[in-house]
Amino acid sequence: MSVAHVDTPPPLADATRHQPRARLELASGLAEPIHAYLFRGPVGSGKAAAARAFAAELLAAGAPDGDDARRRAMIDPSPHPDLVWLRPPGAQHLVEDVRESVIRAASLRPAEGDRRVFVIEEAEALRDESQNALLKTLEEPAPYAHLILLCSEPELLAGTILSRCRPVEFSPLGPDAVLEALDRGGPEAEAAARLCGGDARLAELLLTEAGRALRESATAAARAAVGDPERPEPWRPLLEAAEAAGGEAAAEQERILLEQAEAESAASSRRRSGKLGREAADQLKRSERRARTEALDLGLALVCAWYRDLAALASGAGEVVLNPDRSAELAEDAARVDAGAAGRAVDLVLETRRRLRVNVSEGLALEALWLRLAQTLAA
Repeated sequence: MSVAHVDTPPPLADATRHQPRARLELASGLAEPIHAYLFRGPVGSGKAAAARAFAAELLAAGAPDGDDARRRAMIDPSPHPDLVWLRPPGAQHLVEDVRESVIRAASLRPAEGDRRVFVIEEAEALRDESQNALLKTLEEPAPYAHLILLCSEPELLAGTILSRCRPVEFSPLGPDAVLEALDRGGPEAEAAARLCGGDARLAELLLTEAGRALRESATAAARAAVGDPERPEPWRPLLEAAEAAGGEAAAEQERILLEQAEAESAASSRRRSGKLGREAADQLKRSERRARTEALDLGLALVCAWYRDLAALASGAGEVVLNPDRSAELAEDAARVDAGAAGRAVDLVLETRRRLRVNVSEGLALEALWLRLAQTLAA
C-alpha cells in the first residue's frame, strides 16, 4: 500500500518522512485510534518526534480550537494540560512517577477536548513494579485515554504489556537521512552518519569534542592490536572515557535530584538537609552505571567498525564502508592481516560487548579482549 493514498497531516508527515511504514499506519489510525501503542525501533529512528506529532493530532480532534491544541502539543515541554510526557529521570522510571503521572491521571477527564494522551519515553526502563501497576490501565483504559510507549528494546518489557499495545515499527535511519538530520557535510560528517547505526543523535555526539576523542581512542586501540601488539593497555583510554561519562551523568542527576528535593521541601515547609536519601543514591548509581556502559559500548562499537572495514579491504572489496575518512590508515592495516582474522576480530569484540552488559569486570574483560585480538590478528 502506498502512503500517497492516505491523507497525512503535515506535522505527522514531516516527523515520519523517513519511516513510510509507520507514517502509513499512524495516518490511517487517526480515524479510529486505539488506546495503546508501542513505537518500537532503534534509538534515534524518530520515535519521539512521531509520537509528539501523533499526540498533537489526537488532541486536536475534538478540541475547541484544533490548531491551537496542535500547536501547544508540538512544543517540548508541552503546556497542553491533556498531554503527559514521561521521561526516566535516570536509568529507570520511578514507580511513583508512573503511578501519579500516568495511572492516576489516566482516570481524570480531559481538561479541554475529548482526549488525553500519555507518552512514556524509554519504556524499557520501566521496572517490573511499574509495568505491573500499568497493566490495569492498559487492560481497562478510560475511553478518552491514549497511551504511547516508546521502546528500543521491547524484549525488556513484559509479554502482558506487549500484547496490549499495537506495535508501530521504526527502522534505523540510512546514512543519507542522518546527514539530512545533521544538516552538514564533509568527510567527518559522512563517517559519523555511517558509524552511528542509524541514530542521528549518536552521529551528533561523534561530531562533538568528546565524540571525536572517543573515536580517536577507539581507532588507536583497534590499530594497536594490528601493528603494535606489545603496547600496554591500549584499551585504557576507552575505559577512562566511559568512567568520565558515568561521572558526568551522576553529577547531572544529583543536581536534578537535589533541586527536586529542595522544591518539595519548600512546598511542605520542611527543612532541606542538602543530602539525598537511599533511593536517590541508588538512582545515582544506576545513572552512572548506565552512562558508563553506554560510552564503553560505543567505544567498542567503533573498534568493531574498524575491523569490519579491515575485513572488507583485506578480502579485496576495495571500499571503506564505515570509516570513509580513514581509508589510508585502513589500507595500511589491511596489508598486515587477512580477511579471516579481521572477521574473527569482529566476533571477539561483539562477544565482549555482550558480556559487558551483565556486569562483568570491565578492566579484566578489556584486557582479555585485546590479548585475544593481538593473537588473532598476528596469526
